[in-house]
Amino acid sequence: MEQPRRITDSFPRRRRPGRAPGRVKGRDCPRRAEEPPPPPPPDLALLEMLRRFDLAWEYGPCTGETPRSPPPRPRPPPRVPPGPADPSPPVGITRLQRWERAQALGLSPPGPVRDALLEHRDNPDVTYRWVRDGGH
Repeated sequence: MEQPRRITDSFPRRRRPGRAPGRVKGRDCPRRAEEPPPPPPPDLALLEMLRRFDLAWEYGPCTGETPRSPPPRPRPPPRVPPGPADPSPPVGITRLQRWERAQALGLSPPGPVRDALLEHRDNPDVTYRWVRDGGH
């Protein structure tokens, strides 16, 4: 019994120039360099300490402007459990820049915050203050 013919049987086979016979497509392709794995998420105690630093107005705003006078005491924000950061872009200045500005103004920011920021310098979850749902 004869096998059914395929439509490709009616066309002559041609070997691509530069390809050795028996070489399988895709095996010898250069692979893309794999990206390094993302840094491990920081622990919840660290995120809570940074959140408190973000919400403390006595160290100035999280924008690039210099504080003039202490603003009125804001209402407490809604409780959001710490978790992975939103993929939205960072707003304002980095936490370390805010810490250094507060130090230069003589506002005595907490030292453990600076130590944590320097230790986790490569982790954007620690470096930036992430704004969720357009809030502050």
